[in-house]
Amino acid sequence: MRPAAAPHPALRLLGQVWLWPALAMLCIGGYRLGTPELWRDEVSTWTASTRPLGDLFRLLQHIDASNGAYYVLMHGWTAVAGDSMIALRLPSVLAMAGAAAFVALTAQRLFGGRVAAVSGGLLFAVVPMISRYAQEARSYALVTCAIAAATWLLLRALERPTWRRWAPYCVAMAVAGAGHVISFSTLAGQLAVVVAHLWQARGAVRRRLLWQYPLAVAVATLPVLPVLLLGSRQSGRQLGWIGRPGLTTLRHFGEALFGSAGVFHVFALLALLVLVLPGRRLPAVQLLLLAVLPVASVWLVSQGSTSYFIDRYLLFTVPAWAALAGGGVRAVYTTVAAAARRSRTPGQVRAAGVLLAVGLLAVPAVEALPTQSEVRDPGSHSLSEAPYRAAAELIAAGYRPGDGLAAPLGNQSWAMVGPGVAYYLPEGVHPYPVFVERSAEQAEDLFPSACPRPAECVGQAQRIWLLVLGDTAEPLAAMPDDQAQALKARYGTPSRVTPLGGVTLALLDRSAR
Repeated sequence: MRPAAAPHPALRLLGQVWLWPALAMLCIGGYRLGTPELWRDEVSTWTASTRPLGDLFRLLQHIDASNGAYYVLMHGWTAVAGDSMIALRLPSVLAMAGAAAFVALTAQRLFGGRVAAVSGGLLFAVVPMISRYAQEARSYALVTCAIAAATWLLLRALERPTWRRWAPYCVAMAVAGAGHVISFSTLAGQLAVVVAHLWQARGAVRRRLLWQYPLAVAVATLPVLPVLLLGSRQSGRQLGWIGRPGLTTLRHFGEALFGSAGVFHVFALLALLVLVLPGRRLPAVQLLLLAVLPVASVWLVSQGSTSYFIDRYLLFTVPAWAALAGGGVRAVYTTVAAAARRSRTPGQVRAAGVLLAVGLLAVPAVEALPTQSEVRDPGSHSLSEAPYRAAAELIAAGYRPGDGLAAPLGNQSWAMVGPGVAYYLPEGVHPYPVFVERSAEQAEDLFPSACPRPAECVGQAQRIWLLVLGDTAEPLAAMPDDQAQALKARYGTPSRVTPLGGVTLALLDRSAR
């Protein structure tokens, strides 16, 4: 008898449980990728990653070392792909697609079968905040993918603890830690998973796990130590704006993490179902600990002098929730299937089970639609803090060679108005910076340094474009007094004032005096 022919490689690929969630995430993440305007953190990514490598390393010695590995990665990426909005954000889309694939693989390993795997991956893809940060040029998507990968790789290594399995786990954890040190809080959940495996393991396997897992964590930590040490010295400057979280913040954290109360509640319901219905409760408990313990540990640490408790820093916990929710869909489906085997009308009961499983996938997707639409609005990333693109378009429309540009400096540099507007200005439009003593590159910082004597740094331009934070009819009044006096003495009052919803653009023209 002739053996059956092996399936075509394309058919084998189509049968992989990770493929469809990854494709769904690519489509969802790529939809209107270039529509939301860059916000200040993304502008920081652009201005840091497009510097020469030597300048970038000097910058990291003073600020943003915690994002240094990501900036170096983006430096290489932009050298090849360019620095358009889509190019800057595409690595995040790809990373979230990878995270969806690892969610499916984790759910398959813990719950078995295709239902949990595909359901978990698809549920991950519909979470609004996953889409939001799939479309952001920051490290959060990369870290989420790395932690999702590390979870799956850890489960593989615990089943058969060999160094061929521990090595990729170490790499994934090192990537996550270098991308964002807070992601190492996932070790709290991982430790609970390891303890559960130690409880079940026997003999040589238990003895190997007792020393291999701590050693693997130590190996993964070594490349992250420079980031941790340098970043800890800079934390006061970078994290001082995050408030100490209270119990109310913790209680409502799931809604912020998912970006939708309705979607979070569906995930929580599915998690409850997999915990109470017959089936694989122990894997469900392990995933719940992976989702909850990092949040609890960061909340506790944030009661000290520095707070780290903010939703995007803990986005990497969503894959555990998604895999757990996939297990909930499977639990419902298998419960109905068991009832079908006992029923006199098994076909009808099984069909009802399929419809119920599809409905459990559809409900969070429908709940997410309004927020999914909102996170793709032009101002959804910037939250109207500083509409860089609108200001750049007005400056470009009225630009004359030799014009100057005065943007917020000093304690208002955090808004990144100058670099943000510069990103959107077309080629050939280069107003010179007013009140700047040293550029950001010269200052080895994300921000330029302000001139200590503004009257000496106005320049000789006939016209100056002035940008101030907030909407105001008196832009000079919104500036530091010494800068305002220097401009008023030479240019008088603005000839044109345009509030833009977050910043005000004014034109100062000496010929109009």
